[in-house]
Amino acid sequence: MALDPDDSRPPYQQVSSSLRASILTKKPGFETGDKLPSGPELAKHFGVARGTVDKALDLLRTEGLIVTRQGSGSFVRERTSRPVGLRPHLEAAFEQQQVTLDFAGFSSETLHNALQEPLDKVRSGRLTPESITVRLLLPDTTEPMAVPVLVDGLKDEVALRERARNIALTNAGGITHSVEVLAELGLVQKASVQVRVHRASSLFKLYILNRSEAFFGFYPLRERTIAVDGVDHTFYDVTGKDTTLFHHAAGPDDASLGSQYVQQAQMWFDSAWSTIAYERQP
Repeated sequence: MALDPDDSRPPYQQVSSSLRASILTKKPGFETGDKLPSGPELAKHFGVARGTVDKALDLLRTEGLIVTRQGSGSFVRERTSRPVGLRPHLEAAFEQQQVTLDFAGFSSETLHNALQEPLDKVRSGRLTPESITVRLLLPDTTEPMAVPVLVDGLKDEVALRERARNIALTNAGGITHSVEVLAELGLVQKASVQVRVHRASSLFKLYILNRSEAFFGFYPLRERTIAVDGVDHTFYDVTGKDTTLFHHAAGPDDASLGSQYVQQAQMWFDSAWSTIAYERQP
């Protein structure tokens, strides 16, 4: 398997990306506990130097995807819950033919940024899913919320909710356009983004990829002071970029911890989507 000559990333990153995708999608030979091919075998498979393979494996070890045992080789690591980055998992999810992505959180700003790389690869033809379905579950910012609120007496402030609404609208709209335009251009057969809101504050974020992986994290609460329409406001706010995500992947059977977590997360999202959520601009 030769590397993509049009890929601008260094060879070791291309090798690690390919191996990461195989591990995350549980391809035969890359399931939990499986031994990876040897360094020389991988070098021959990808047509690269052994040092390139070693550097790629170092990256996967840093991410916690593999563990190396002296004298035995490298093995796919058991994945339960641990801090992770979302981007590489999104890219691996987009290698599937039918891509589904469910998000529950405050504004989808982090998701909007993380989606750009896999969507760019769809536009360039390097990723070729047949369909992309995205559901965004966001708070209704037209209603008073637990956050953002003024530090003084935890009072509601319309200006802060309007600010939050603008952030949510910008990012949800950006996701909608960048996904749905792929179908308009004929790059995917079907692409859709649905947005629903609910009357509750989002104190955590949840991503579910292809109904087989879940990422969960609590929003840190911060005191901030910013000017809105020329007036300073000191308030409590959530900070999505500082959220630590924990990854749960469905295992080889329904009884595994990862499978149970993903199933429960999907059940929660589906029930919230169909009961307390409704269609309205955030």
